Amino acid sequence: MEQQSASPAAGSAVGATVPPAQGMTTATRRAAFTAAIFLMATSAIGPGFITQTATFTTKLGAAFAFAILASILIDFVVQLNIWRIVTLTRMRASDIANAAIPGTGYVLAILVIVGGLFFNIGNIGGSGLGLNAMLGLDPKWGGAISALIAIGIFLSKKAGVAIDRLIVVAGVAMIVLTLYVAIVSNPPVGDALFQTFIPATIDFATITTIVGGTVGGYITYSGAHRLLDKGTVGIENLGAVNRAALTGIAVTGVMRYVLFLAILGVVASGVVIDVSGKGANPAAQAFQAAAGDIGYRLFGAVLWFAAITSVIGAAYTSVSFITVFKKDISERGRNIATVIFIAVSLFFYVVITTPPAQMLVFVGGLNGLILPIGLSIFIYAAWARSDLMGGYRYPRWLLVLGVLTCALTWYMGYKSIGPIFALLSAA
Repeated sequence: MEQQSASPAAGSAVGATVPPAQGMTTATRRAAFTAAIFLMATSAIGPGFITQTATFTTKLGAAFAFAILASILIDFVVQLNIWRIVTLTRMRASDIANAAIPGTGYVLAILVIVGGLFFNIGNIGGSGLGLNAMLGLDPKWGGAISALIAIGIFLSKKAGVAIDRLIVVAGVAMIVLTLYVAIVSNPPVGDALFQTFIPATIDFATITTIVGGTVGGYITYSGAHRLLDKGTVGIENLGAVNRAALTGIAVTGVMRYVLFLAILGVVASGVVIDVSGKGANPAAQAFQAAAGDIGYRLFGAVLWFAAITSVIGAAYTSVSFITVFKKDISERGRNIATVIFIAVSLFFYVVITTPPAQMLVFVGGLNGLILPIGLSIFIYAAWARSDLMGGYRYPRWLLVLGVLTCALTWYMGYKSIGPIFALLSAA
């Protein structure tokens, strides 16, 4: 049984940056939770995950289902812990880290910002691949156009509303379009379900990469920071925050598995998918094999929706960490910093010659190596610094799961360093 003893002012003594929500209507609160859910979901189901799914399903077949299950279970523990701690303390992740272990907030911020930059280069690359498949545009031009659209959203006077609406619409569209292709590809569902729990192969590098692409780096904090910016914090919102986190995990889990089944159906039919050639777009090949030219265009739409929302999510969340260096930055200042972040990502995307698909797989692995660092700091804060949460007694079962997940992610990261960086050197 959880002891709900946190005071409304929890975190105020340690430099909290966000006040509790005052007078929020049911509709406003629901909109805040929906925005957080879909920001987390679309960040977790970005172009990196789509490309990784195609690459690893081609490599492992039905056994890749186990990696998806592992990512969902890890996602469950990570998101429940981080959403809970952030909303209870009313502090951003980097401020929590600094309060728990002085100096670690700066380290975490640098890791997330750098990892987010790398990931956003891949996201822009994914948007270019999406417009290439959908409209035939050159990937470089497609990436540039998509980045400019994202910049326009953050320059808008109603950036917050625009972000929330785009993310929800894109998330729903991605699920519907991918479900259609999954039905058409006629995958071996029985074998996939069996190997979800008893895989023929377990590949730690694959699991680390897919975990990094779905919950690593900036993705871990996206939904929690969105709730924070909406003022949805404190013990009074804890139950709803937990439900929102679980709903977000369920949405991402369903989408991951549906996408996997769509590609597995193609692989199981004997179609050979190129995953290593320069300019290879394995997910596009799978969608085209399943549903012809329509499937190829649908893939372009799915990938573009995933990419543009991930460009926004990566930039928004990464820039939210700069407040640890500059406390008094305004919302307008953060939007301008986000625009600069996207512009820098675009510049590197244009000059880097690594194929976009390969970059997307690599940055997922990089974020998977960042994950255990931040999670370890948060679990320590929950265990040793209940004062940050106003004396709230943290659930022991969630702490135990957090410690076990920390150990697992550290081990996977250790086992995967060589294979992950080999992906980039092979470019």
